[in-house]
Amino acid sequence: LAVRFLDNVLDRTRFPLASIEARTKRTRKIGLGIMGFADLLIQLGVPYNTDDALHIADQLMGFVRQQAHESSHQLAQERGTFPAYKDSQLEAEGLPRRNATVTTIAPTGTISILADCSAGIEPLYGVSVAHTIMEDIRLQRLHPEFLRRARARGLSLCELREEIGRHESIQHLSQIPEDLRRLFVTAHDIAPAHHVRMQAVFQRHSDSGVSKTINLPPSATTADVAAALSLAYELGCKGVTVYRAGSREHQVLSCSHVQSC
Repeated sequence: LAVRFLDNVLDRTRFPLASIEARTKRTRKIGLGIMGFADLLIQLGVPYNTDDALHIADQLMGFVRQQAHESSHQLAQERGTFPAYKDSQLEAEGLPRRNATVTTIAPTGTISILADCSAGIEPLYGVSVAHTIMEDIRLQRLHPEFLRRARARGLSLCELREEIGRHESIQHLSQIPEDLRRLFVTAHDIAPAHHVRMQAVFQRHSDSGVSKTINLPPSATTADVAAALSLAYELGCKGVTVYRAGSREHQVLSCSHVQSC
């Protein structure tokens, strides 16, 4: 249904220019992906920075890719292949499809807020984060599943809430049980290499690019950035985004103690 919906959108969209419409419909590219991956891992009790998480990512996106490609193939039989199919790589491989590309991983930064789930395939930025919606508007949010589990453990949220909000990580807070700290790892707890490997797993099953931030600490050097980029290239990522914490004065997501540098 999702593939059919996205294919229908191409026909219902009002394009600003006829040339854009012609180029878009020549390949009929769509981008089916997922969001809420970090929340899924939390529900399964699997920390993001583990091999088990990589395995789940592989199984999940592999299933999405298989089903999406089969649906696009079925649509090709019903409605015809995309106009540029002739002499394309897909024709050479004998893979008739309605859409030149079918799967991708989008950022989903805004729609994930509406859906009340984590963004795309990103880990939690923080257990408590501030979303900067406009220059003078910030939305503070404590992760609801952490809140539920903390209450079930009898933790004093009045004492913890402010402390959690001041830091990107909760690993140093000994009053939080170790298993909760282990499960609620954040982007800043995860080694850059694991960030890259997670992106690479999803890339294997994505026809287009994968939106994923490789988070680096404020102390990261040019060599650290180069290492992340090199690993992404070696593992077949089509694109890569590296962000060193505090390198911008204003961030869409932030924890209050991070200072610009």
